[in-house]
Amino acid sequence: MYPVTDMARARKFYEEDLGLVKSADYGGTWVEYDPGGCFAITTMVPVKPSSDSGGSIAFEVDDVVALTAKLKAKGVTIKMEMMDTPVCKMSVVLDTEGNAVTLHQLKRKT
Repeated sequence: MYPVTDMARARKFYEEDLGLVKSADYGGTWVEYDPGGCFAITTMVPVKPSSDSGGSIAFEVDDVVALTAKLKAKGVTIKMEMMDTPVCKMSVVLDTEGNAVTLHQLKRKT
């Protein structure tokens, strides 16, 4: 679960920019997505969004280079530029509320 301060703005980022599909909406204050598990954004908790105060969600994507470039072109803040590891390529972006979102693409095993 990530806290957000502006639900409409946050939903636009997750649904339009990242392409997540809403699976539940509880009165507009708790919205869930199912990217292979439960991820929610909410205005219900007294916690401020932050990219430096704990865990970060990671989304596996088909083309991390293209998605990162698309987000950068839209003005999304890139917290960590593309990194190539033995396991995956990844970048870290900030959502509209200031939470860190890791985008990664697993490398195919040969």
